[in-house]
Amino acid sequence: MSVLPKNEPQKTVDIPHNFFIWGATMSGKSYLAEHFPAPLFLNTDGNALENSAPSIQIRNVKGPNRTLKQDVIKQLDEIILALMNEQHGYKTIVVDVIDDLVVMLEQAISARNKVETLADVPYGRGYSMFNTLFQEFILELKALDMNVVYISRIAEVSDGVGTETVEVPSLKTKYYNVVNGNSDLVIQTKRVGKNYIRRVTDQRRKYYRDDITDKGILRVLDNVPGVFSTRVQTNKGETK
Repeated sequence: MSVLPKNEPQKTVDIPHNFFIWGATMSGKSYLAEHFPAPLFLNTDGNALENSAPSIQIRNVKGPNRTLKQDVIKQLDEIILALMNEQHGYKTIVVDVIDDLVVMLEQAISARNKVETLADVPYGRGYSMFNTLFQEFILELKALDMNVVYISRIAEVSDGVGTETVEVPSLKTKYYNVVNGNSDLVIQTKRVGKNYIRRVTDQRRKYYRDDITDKGILRVLDNVPGVFSTRVQTNKGETK
């Protein structure tokens, strides 16, 4: 049998499974993520007990002389392996927050090489190791038969003219590009007074409500204005 697929159109997958949620502190990021189907939180900021969803505290555990008794590289490998091979019932993995995970990976690589920073690893190998590990982590999560939610904080940068600032995810651009390149929807959360606002800031494609067969995902997306597009009827009664 040939390894090549049949030369014919295939049905597209119209359900988003990979999400990037960003916003200010206490703007409802984790709250929104908690409502995804059967979530497991990989928590980095010590707020695991503030959510009712099960969680794992992700951290480097310091040992003597700048060593680590436990590092996040090994911890993440063990978690992904368990999610791949064990019967667990989780349907969503939430990285809360991805910004902290970047710092922890840098610390772990530095400790393994017995240096203070990635820049101290000779010949740029520290940065190379980090880029490889970070991209592998994102791709391994995407390969799981689960929804993936990344949470990031907020930053303000110049609008390029110098007169105003604009809100952007606090995750560094080069890392955001890796995560965003593997995400289907980017959602900003904001708190204005007692009101919590959500808006779509980027999406891979147009999504239509009647295409979403996963009721758990549909419940979440129904609470995010701007996610769904409206089908346009042609003169022949066909849809676009």
